[in-house]
Amino acid sequence: MNEYLRLKKSNCKNCYKCIRHCPVKSIRFSENQAHIVGDECILCGHCFVVCPQNAKEIRCDLDAARALLATGRPVYASLAPSFVADFPGVTITAMRKALQKLGFTDAEETAVGATMVKTRYEEILDSEHPDVLISSCCHSVNLLIRRHFPEALPYLAPVRSPMQAHCADIKRRFPGALTVFIGPCISKKAECDEYPGAADCVLTFEELNQWLSSENISLEKLPDPPETGGRARLFPTSGGILRSMQHRRPDYTYLVVDGPENCIAALQDIIRGDLKNCFIEMSACTGSCVGGPAMGKNHRAPMRDFVYVDRYAPAQDFPVDLSLQPGRLHAEHSFMGLHRQKPGQQAIEEVLHALGKMTPEQELNCGSCGYNTCREKAEAVVLGKADLTMCLPYLKEKAETFSGNVLENTPNGICLLDEDLQIQQINPAACAIMNIALPSDAVGQPIVRYLNPEPFAQVVQTKRNSKAVQLYLPEYKKHVELTVVYDGKYHNLMAILRDITREAEEHARKEAASRHTIEVTDKVIEKQMRVVQEIASLLGETTAETKIALTKLKESLNDE
Repeated sequence: MNEYLRLKKSNCKNCYKCIRHCPVKSIRFSENQAHIVGDECILCGHCFVVCPQNAKEIRCDLDAARALLATGRPVYASLAPSFVADFPGVTITAMRKALQKLGFTDAEETAVGATMVKTRYEEILDSEHPDVLISSCCHSVNLLIRRHFPEALPYLAPVRSPMQAHCADIKRRFPGALTVFIGPCISKKAECDEYPGAADCVLTFEELNQWLSSENISLEKLPDPPETGGRARLFPTSGGILRSMQHRRPDYTYLVVDGPENCIAALQDIIRGDLKNCFIEMSACTGSCVGGPAMGKNHRAPMRDFVYVDRYAPAQDFPVDLSLQPGRLHAEHSFMGLHRQKPGQQAIEEVLHALGKMTPEQELNCGSCGYNTCREKAEAVVLGKADLTMCLPYLKEKAETFSGNVLENTPNGICLLDEDLQIQQINPAACAIMNIALPSDAVGQPIVRYLNPEPFAQVVQTKRNSKAVQLYLPEYKKHVELTVVYDGKYHNLMAILRDITREAEEHARKEAASRHTIEVTDKVIEKQMRVVQEIASLLGETTAETKIALTKLKESLNDE
């Protein structure tokens, strides 16, 4: 794929919304970044529309269009009939004038090509009587069939799209002319590249808006001349192809299917042989082309847009040159299938087991990863399109297991309280400190049942963490170091109790030993002084030095 949809890497936030909305899951996620898988993508643009971070952008072809105008050759615009929805109140006359200001020779409605196409559909139904005939106007539907449902290829109408038919007709009428199609579709850019000789460039309505703005060209409110036809202007609405047809065969059922999920379901019915004698108008966009991805993200009003298009379409057809023989409308839709081997069941099971899903009951199919089922996700992992960390329940369980192991195995007592000083969670170490048999015995109980609530109440009042303080809990015969942490976001308190009983007892023993040494020293000094008095004349300075040394020893012990 020639990067019709590009990704802004820095914007991807791992929400998996693009995967969730992609009808064919043609998105690979790796290194915290979504990547479009080109040979699977049907260019429906759903990922572009739903991305909350605007991480995807459509390839801009404004420079290519300007280059065509710079050639000096006549350049005609083929304007998709959905323009009346994207530019409310603007007529084809006004659009033609604005496009001529940009440098186009003229602009015509793609509905002219649509008239040819729907006429060809009617001829095929009348002359060839196919079991099922699927409209070929939507390139995303064509890609869906050619890449993912090749069994339905025989039912896809071998007819050019309105864009191709109209652009080819312009070039027939104006030899040497170049054509630029302007519409609400991303996939038309790919269609233009795949079928040269019709459209030379494709712009979206958003690109046209950008171009007009850069040239300070405003769209005027100009009336159209008396109508000469245009029933095929209905094409961009759901059911528009059927409504534009002049007659229907009584032995055929005429169906309208829009939206990728409905298209996929219909194709599955066709492949199973559940549908016979049907003409199916099929569009990948919900609401048909007026719901196209390049209608603008803030332009989502399907009912209003339907009304705009409906009111702009007269009852009569455009007069078309019937000398354009059916052969010139013929299109071959070749197989573009994927050449990847589907993962085996064993490989899928291994991924599921790695995710902790050992039985079908453990496959939640929650869709948080973007895939419809856990098995679909596991298949994507095997194909390198997804990784294990995309599974939210797996990550949640892993995080809970980790935090649970920390709480269960830490030597420190941890107690979680709400602002009413009710115990919400308590670990085994805290239970051991406070002689609580089971954590469940304490959950929901006020902390005052076990500890002095004053340090906790002070933290609630000040909204500030308390420093570590040493406490003696006589009812438990424990010495603890208590730290209280306040969580302002969730309005919780976490009490951390470090059992320092052994340290305190060791310190007490050292203090007792020190006191005993001091007492012995006092006695030695006292006895020594008596001796000094008796033999002062004999010992002199030596006695004084002994007294000083013993006194320093006593002071040192007191300091400790």
